[in-house]
Amino acid sequence: MSPKSDAWQAVFLTNGQVYFGKLSSKHGEYVELAKVFYLQSNQGINSAKESGDLNLIKLGAEIHGPEDKMYISRKQIIFWENLKSDSKIVKIISAY
Repeated sequence: MSPKSDAWQAVFLTNGQVYFGKLSSKHGEYVELAKVFYLQSNQGINSAKESGDLNLIKLGAEIHGPEDKMYISRKQIIFWENLKSDSKIVKIISAY
């Protein structure tokens, strides 16, 4: 199955991280995720889960200055899913 080109995707990795963006299913060992966002806690992970204190961060402002694209090993992906246009994440991204 291929990602919907008109939808945003959530990509769940083996390390527990979740990234949101536009997924391109390329042939080979890696997939491409563009227009990348991720969740970050203002507190510890356990506190964030309890209090809902999470921020959606746009990839690119980090100290190492990455481009707004990631190449993720297929081996590191547990699963991915298309997001509905009315999801909270998509609404926040659209307002960004």
